[in-house]
Amino acid sequence: MASPNRAAAVSHVGKIRSNNQDSGYAGRDLFVVADGMGGHAGGDVASAIAVNRIREADREYETASEAEFALQAALIAANSLLAETVFEHPELTGMGTTVSALIRVGDQIALAHIGDSRIYLYRDRQLKQVSTDHTFVQRLVDSGRITEEEAMVHPRRSVLMRVLGDVDASPEIDTWILDTQPGDRWLICSDGLSGVVKNDDLSNALASHDPPRQVAEKLVRQSLDAGAPDNVTVVILDIADVAPGETLKDPVTVGSAAAPLSFNTEVKPTTRASRLPSLRLHPVRPATGPTHFEPESEDYLDELIEEDQRRVRRRRLTWLIGVIVLVLAIALAALLGYQWTQSRYFVGVAPSGNVAVFQGVQQSLGPISLSHVYEESDVKVSGLPSYDRQLVEQTINADDLSAARAIVEQMSDVGQQ
Repeated sequence: MASPNRAAAVSHVGKIRSNNQDSGYAGRDLFVVADGMGGHAGGDVASAIAVNRIREADREYETASEAEFALQAALIAANSLLAETVFEHPELTGMGTTVSALIRVGDQIALAHIGDSRIYLYRDRQLKQVSTDHTFVQRLVDSGRITEEEAMVHPRRSVLMRVLGDVDASPEIDTWILDTQPGDRWLICSDGLSGVVKNDDLSNALASHDPPRQVAEKLVRQSLDAGAPDNVTVVILDIADVAPGETLKDPVTVGSAAAPLSFNTEVKPTTRASRLPSLRLHPVRPATGPTHFEPESEDYLDELIEEDQRRVRRRRLTWLIGVIVLVLAIALAALLGYQWTQSRYFVGVAPSGNVAVFQGVQQSLGPISLSHVYEESDVKVSGLPSYDRQLVEQTINADDLSAARAIVEQMSDVGQQ
């Protein structure tokens, strides 16, 4: 029998939400995070139903392929149970949940994923996201339409394209198998963590030699320190058969799945088959929280992409108009400033060496002089007494043109003495 895993599961309601719509499970070899959607009336129910059903797959498997098949079957079964629950409780119409799960089988990991919760692997001081978000903005990133940085602030960053719920009787679920090795640290989390805590901070926390429980609590604190606008759930699994620290002796369930449901979710097998075909007719009601689901159809995707392109064009047009306004403002300010300089006069030395009246100011903008000779006298600067010559060479400011002419007249009288 395999030794107990070093693992932990922690969930927190966050600072904004009134209830926890996340669920998490850390068991013998199965580890799951589900993030419910559908508002106050359904998100917590959806994630709880899904995790409670999926954790039935927590048993020993001969191969990773067998575990992969069991995970996929468990998620499909959870999807059917969610759909049947909505049929029995119409007030829950529109509820759904993301699910990210893995099963450890020896030195391999079987994974299953749908939605935007995430699975990370920390290995050799490198953090890698091994799951792919099933979101609209991820489609845009994958197609090269936007960058990862733009995706973080995109107005539709919370639109999910795939979830478990009452919309699709056969949802597309990502499943795959990866090799693992001693020293690996696996992280499964809801977007309450990945959406607010940067990858560098995730990596630094996972690099710690602290046991999984302490690391999970540290990550939750980081989310809370960042404002925690959503529920946050963290499940950590260490691949270390022989290592100091705590081991998980009993399965741990956290979040909404840890509390009893407020209604009966038992359904009769004889009624399920006849009801499934009508499930696609259920309307999709947007969640009241930051995450909601939209159907994954080509027409709808094209519509969203066109809307995004319109938004980009509007943003570029706004940016262009802003630049034009800024350039015009700078040009107007420069014109008004130049006009002001040309209302000023001073007395100085003309290129010919004579005393002259200059219009403008003594400064220049690079190679552009802000003054020019307005009137040149026949008074030679070299013929002036030393003190007066020095004054003219340093320039003499005048209040207006008349005052400047008076200064030149004075210098002429001095030069004739």
